[in-house]
Amino acid sequence: MFPGFGTLVNATTVLLGALVGTLVGHRLPERTRTVVTDGLGLVTLLIAGTSAAAVGDEVLSDAVGGAAPMLIVLGSVLVGGIVGSLLRLEDRIEALGGVLQRAAVRRVARSGAPADAAARERFVQGFVVSSLVFCVGPLTILGSINEGLGNGADQLLLKSALDGFASIAFAASFGWGVGASVVSLVAIQGGLTALGAGLGSFVPDPHLAALTATGGLLLVGVALRLLDVKQVKVADLLPALVVAPLLTALVVALR
Repeated sequence: MFPGFGTLVNATTVLLGALVGTLVGHRLPERTRTVVTDGLGLVTLLIAGTSAAAVGDEVLSDAVGGAAPMLIVLGSVLVGGIVGSLLRLEDRIEALGGVLQRAAVRRVARSGAPADAAARERFVQGFVVSSLVFCVGPLTILGSINEGLGNGADQLLLKSALDGFASIAFAASFGWGVGASVVSLVAIQGGLTALGAGLGSFVPDPHLAALTATGGLLLVGVALRLLDVKQVKVADLLPALVVAPLLTALVVALR
């Protein structure tokens, strides 16, 4: 195995899943595609809940005190949301999806097939939602860093299997925007793997617990989008994943 192997496998499974989902998606009625997306939203909510439960980990409570973990997650989301909204991260991710979609449209145009505004919206939505689902979860962060530390790619291989099935369901509803999300996946997971390889074991267990709990909370926002409850701007909240371990370090230092 080599650093980045897990990310390579992950990207391959997403592309294969997107291919399968795209091929069968047009054969499924709209009602079926909606039910599949709702089901995926519910599963995402389940995963988010189990991750967010890390806010109650004893290792975190012992390090920062009994009441502090919830405040750390709250502060991380608030500060991260302010930073992300000022940086317009959601808009930038959507713009990247638009760029990739236009490239796909040009390819379609050369083949003589029509492309419309509805198809563009579907592509961008698929890219944004898939990028968030595949890149926000704790397995993305912990698995990538662990692989960089030389601890193997087991977590990323597990994530690859989950993402492969998820991409089939997504692509059946959103089309090739799901396949384009491998750009985000490779950039984020590859960067985290390089970070782990370069800096070594730099994140203590309490800080990882805070990060995992915050990541789980962001996944709740993704689930709400999939369930069409509220279009939470989850990308604007992504800086919270950086703020969480920093706040934990601050509380530990002051305690």
